[in-house]
Amino acid sequence: MANRRVLVKRRKSVQNIRKITRTMQLIATARFQAAHQRAVATKPYSEKLAELVADLSRAAGSTDHPLLRGAREGAGERSALVVITSNRGLCGGYNANVLRAAVEHLESSSAPVDVHMVGKKGASYFRFLGREVAARTTDVDDKPRFDQVEPIANALIERFEAGAIDAVNVAYMKFYSTSRQRPEVVRLLPLSATVAEAVAAPARTVDYEFSPDPKTLLDALLPASVRMRLFQCFTDATVSEQVSRMVAMKAATDAAGDMIKNLTRQYNRARQTHITMELLDIVGGANAIAS
Repeated sequence: MANRRVLVKRRKSVQNIRKITRTMQLIATARFQAAHQRAVATKPYSEKLAELVADLSRAAGSTDHPLLRGAREGAGERSALVVITSNRGLCGGYNANVLRAAVEHLESSSAPVDVHMVGKKGASYFRFLGREVAARTTDVDDKPRFDQVEPIANALIERFEAGAIDAVNVAYMKFYSTSRQRPEVVRLLPLSATVAEAVAAPARTVDYEFSPDPKTLLDALLPASVRMRLFQCFTDATVSEQVSRMVAMKAATDAAGDMIKNLTRQYNRARQTHITMELLDIVGGANAIAS
């Protein structure tokens, strides 16, 4: 039977840990609600921007924009991969799932891939694997701002237009609902497939008067669409991270509660055994004196 003092110390330690995990769960819940509201608030802008791009594409007809071109002929498709991970841990399998999807994409690609790592956890993991990282960003906080994401998007757009890379993909945790998040690798550039889907959608009956001409407006809106899509990936990743941390801390809190109950049961048994042994000693001593 374990020592009662040891059991008391262990139970107190678990109780302190349970207080910490419970507090972290509440913090993650509050941050999730704020991140979810921010992600939902940006969707109307993204949808309206996609509608404008579709209308402009229909009005402009065939356009030869650098962001719509495919891979260069006669050259291997050199691409860039943006991997969005977190700066902090204690979020379950969030980072592991995103990094697993990124590594699978890298291993399945026969052409060179430049990795742009976002988050300290992803940078540490790739350093452990010995994989080369072309660029890393670790200053994006729990509330990603557009001015933090815009330089990343601008750098990728410049490299794509210059022909240094032929495609840009993003590996992140896409948020569907509170109970469903899935790691995905999506194509950010070129925009040919996205614009084709938008143009193929049923046309609306809204008539616009364009000033300047649709091609000039499209040249300004296509880079904005790339920046907004990348920012939406960051907001989705933030929401998914807070959900994963909230679930992980709740599981840790529940496990700590079960451990406290088990330690309390062991302590009660040890205490009852100690009392029984003392009573037996008293009874044995009394019988020895009486005899």
